[in-house]
Amino acid sequence: MTERAFWKGSRDRKLGHLVGLHCMPDYKNSLRRSKNEVVTPPSIATETTSPAPLAFVAALTDARLKAFLTSEQRRWEAFDADLGPALGELDRFCGEGGKRVRPAFAYWTFLGAGGDPDNPWIIDLCAGLELLHAFALLHDDVMDGSDMRRHHQTVHIGAAEQHRNSHWRGEARRFGEGVAILLGDLALTYADQLMSPLDFDTRTIYSELKTELMVGQYLDLVSAARGDTDADRGRRIVLYKSAKYTVERPMHMGAALAGRAGEMTEPLSRVGLPLGEAFQLRDDLLGVFGSELTVGKPVGDDLREGKATLLLTLTTELANPAQQTELAKVGSQLSQESVDRLCEIITETGARSQVEQRIENLTTEALAALDAMQLTETARAALIELAAYVGMRDV
Repeated sequence: MTERAFWKGSRDRKLGHLVGLHCMPDYKNSLRRSKNEVVTPPSIATETTSPAPLAFVAALTDARLKAFLTSEQRRWEAFDADLGPALGELDRFCGEGGKRVRPAFAYWTFLGAGGDPDNPWIIDLCAGLELLHAFALLHDDVMDGSDMRRHHQTVHIGAAEQHRNSHWRGEARRFGEGVAILLGDLALTYADQLMSPLDFDTRTIYSELKTELMVGQYLDLVSAARGDTDADRGRRIVLYKSAKYTVERPMHMGAALAGRAGEMTEPLSRVGLPLGEAFQLRDDLLGVFGSELTVGKPVGDDLREGKATLLLTLTTELANPAQQTELAKVGSQLSQESVDRLCEIITETGARSQVEQRIENLTTEALAALDAMQLTETARAALIELAAYVGMRDV
């Protein structure tokens, strides 16, 4: 058995153990609309490892995104033909790949807080969160100089290639980056548009989420440039760039839309913050030890970019002098051989196992906090399954 197969099998066993600690009713058959109709998740093409609660919300979110972006594409293409392909690219980017984790936590928290599944605003909230995520990814790819995202060329690379092939004037690289930045800005504008009809409490949380995301991204950018190796700073970056943005704030928004913002904020933070951190730590591990086939982008990029992840900062703290010398290569144009050697060092120092253990501890902490909350049983079952998936996924 390969190391990767063993690693995946070990996580699968842990996931089963974590979920098995809780009663898991059939949420799909217990979720009913006001007319007593069973809500059946549509059949969609998602990653085979996606749990049913995630696939269910992904279908609802994708349908709303497709309708919204198709309408916008037709509207602006009628104004100028050049806008059609641009809006089509944003539609493609939003529609291909993506786990829909943020919408899922918002949706099931909304139902868990007693929200009405017939309320159309919850689907707009889900679609808005995904558009915000598209904005963040489009800009992040430019800042990181990434070539691949979700098994495709990144938008700025594709636009630069179009520029070169068309023999247009100016610099292809700058044109590509400009296109990606503008499409990211448009995704943010559309997210704001979908969120604008929501109640004041939900919009206030959404505004705070955006600020926290920008703060976390800036700290990540600065830390990578300076080559920071401080673990505490790395955790702060994880908190604001990912933990709050991925799980905590979407859960807060779901509760707020259900009219229970105040009473559920702190209990939901006890769930969302550890889960959000676990999500990012798993991302960090996948970015180094994952498979490009499943991750959808080259592994090892975090090492080439010198990202101040907890995995890397722990490795630096635990490394011996000889390993420290090799770690000095982080943040440069590394060959695959160098990436492989750095992966060995991360494992040898024990940093990898420490991060794995922290993910398991954080997931267990979040599940315990979920147990203590008053939620509808259908939503509790879905959130338990999502919580286990977040830390133990392989994509």
